[in-house]
Amino acid sequence: MTYILALDQGTTSSRAILFDGTGSIRAVAQREFAQIFPQPGWVEHDPEEIWTSQMSVAVEALGRQDIRPRDVAAIGISNQRETTLVWDRASGKPIYNAIVWQDRRTAQFCDQLKAQGHEPAIQERTGLLIDAYFSASKIAWILDHVPGARRQAEAGQLAFGTVDSWLIWKLTSGRVHRTDVSNASRTMLFNIHTAEWDDELLRLFRVPASMLPQVGGSSEKYAEVTTTLGLGGIAIAGIAGDQQASLFGQRCTTPGLTKNTYGTGCFLLQNIGSRAVKSNNRLVTTIAWKLHGQIEYALEGSVFVGGAVVQWLRDGLGLIRASADVEALAASVRDNGGVYFVPAFVGLGAPHWDQYARGSISGLTRGATAGHIARAALESIAYQVADLLDAAQRDSQTRLSELRVDGGAAANHLLLQFQADILGIPVVRPAVTESTALGAAYLAGLSAGVWQDIAHINSLPRQEQRFEPRMDPTQVENLRARWNEALTRSRGWETKG
Repeated sequence: MTYILALDQGTTSSRAILFDGTGSIRAVAQREFAQIFPQPGWVEHDPEEIWTSQMSVAVEALGRQDIRPRDVAAIGISNQRETTLVWDRASGKPIYNAIVWQDRRTAQFCDQLKAQGHEPAIQERTGLLIDAYFSASKIAWILDHVPGARRQAEAGQLAFGTVDSWLIWKLTSGRVHRTDVSNASRTMLFNIHTAEWDDELLRLFRVPASMLPQVGGSSEKYAEVTTTLGLGGIAIAGIAGDQQASLFGQRCTTPGLTKNTYGTGCFLLQNIGSRAVKSNNRLVTTIAWKLHGQIEYALEGSVFVGGAVVQWLRDGLGLIRASADVEALAASVRDNGGVYFVPAFVGLGAPHWDQYARGSISGLTRGATAGHIARAALESIAYQVADLLDAAQRDSQTRLSELRVDGGAAANHLLLQFQADILGIPVVRPAVTESTALGAAYLAGLSAGVWQDIAHINSLPRQEQRFEPRMDPTQVENLRARWNEALTRSRGWETKG
């Protein structure tokens, strides 16, 4: 039996999933790690905890099936994207915590870049809109605020990486500093047309080129794990940012196919093929993957707070004891009772891109209950995804026949039924919702020869559940109109000074 080990390093936890040659899960291990909030709008992780948590679950997953490293054909890595790490090349020690993709500390700097007229050129080169979400402004912040960091960087002593690069560095004991095109395309420093780091953008953000990892494809042998580690000798053969990995895991390998991941945030990607289509509806154009020398692209819309709104109901309000309890609480009421929840805790992502929006709950009356708030929270996830899908369809001029879904919150039947209702198309959930890890495994397995080609992967068994729309279109129109009113009340709440 041949196995592929997927390292799925996410925003709130590190997971390792062992897949067999049919794409079936054989073992799972997961460990949460600390979320650090130094100031309002700031979000950080401890890089060493990311590493130790990921390494421990990898060893645990193999141990659960008594699998030895020599039985594993390859490792595939998927990772939270844009999260920014800078470390000392000599010691391998981070010079600051990882600044997470959700972090908003560089919002004013991004506003300055927009005011200076840089956004059209940046969008043309990178496919991205200027926002604190992406890595470039985070690197600049670290270099400007950590004592001595800029001097060290200019002397070639520091390395930058997204989480995949950090894991590869650690897995190879500092021998390999690499990333793949999908992660590089999320930094705002990478030209998605030439597939190279962009010198003009490096000058704009004052990032020395010596900090950057070498960029490779998404399915190729990068290195072997250092023999002193518990995974010694296994080839690292696949890398993709988590959302691109999910797109591949959902087998959205032809133009037009679209998936949405309901994770901490929500991430909708549509395969647009080998040509980078510029978005006119405030989505971003990103590299999906590079296979056999061929780059494919995707349109993407990102919601900053998706499943995280359920965590807030649990941890912030104490309305539920476990995240899984939200469905029963939301189902305890017939509808939202006129309550609308805009979870703009860290601003609004696509297609609104309002980093000064803040969360709000509208329509409260004395009759509103915890059930109404829970239902409004779940519905807010679906409304945000609907906004993304509308924008993607306008950009691609493609009317979708279905939406493929995955992620933790995709286990929620009430959410997916409501999603199908307001979209007016079927929502399709695979039996195995670990699409991110599965995509990383597919990419690694292709390189390692476990699967011959994409057609082989598409021939593997796939079970799924379909949620068909059943809401009257007039009711959908009314609900979405009220959602838009609630959005208006949340936008621009935080001052820009």
